[in-house]
Amino acid sequence: MNKHHEVLDPLEVDVSAPRAGHVIEDAADAARRIMDSLLRTGRNNPHLEQIRDQLHAIADTLDEYSSGVDARLVEMWAGDGTNRHDPVSGTENPIAPPFLFRGRSDGSIRGEATLGLPYQGPPGMVHGGVAALVLDHALGCANGYAGTSGMTGWLKVRYHRTTPLFEPLVVTARQTSVEGRKIHTVGEIAAADGGVCVSAEGLFIAGQLDRPRSL
Repeated sequence: MNKHHEVLDPLEVDVSAPRAGHVIEDAADAARRIMDSLLRTGRNNPHLEQIRDQLHAIADTLDEYSSGVDARLVEMWAGDGTNRHDPVSGTENPIAPPFLFRGRSDGSIRGEATLGLPYQGPPGMVHGGVAALVLDHALGCANGYAGTSGMTGWLKVRYHRTTPLFEPLVVTARQTSVEGRKIHTVGEIAAADGGVCVSAEGLFIAGQLDRPRSL
């Protein structure tokens, strides 16, 4: 059995935010579909002008009911700390694939997603910057699961081979050590065949930024 498609560990627990069943998550799913479909369609699509106008109308409606940035930041970070808006696993963020990370009994975390054209760099391959973004977030989730979180100090990324679009990618990460405020974490992205595409090691500095609060 491919090690990246093993039977789920019965002790797995959600690390990133699971779906909350809110309509905003359904809207984010629709927006992901629009981004993907727009990139898949050709310039000769006879409906593009109509589509453009409809999308602008939707954006106008969203803007009409949008609060200011400061108020929105307070709303985003309120509650129990469940993050649903990050660009990797945020179920309310249309640019997130999203990856759903789960912590495992060995102390590591694991997530899986398939990336499409919105994440393309070289033809048919994931953009290297997107891979780095995914790994930076995964390492942070691994730190949270291990119980000691912090901000990224540095991230060393190694590209072993190109990372394919349109097939499942498995991301794993684990915290390796904590020395005072210094947290060391490693992770990797692997393709469906089990081969490692990108690996990373990071240094994080323990501590958290203050959450935005209403005045």
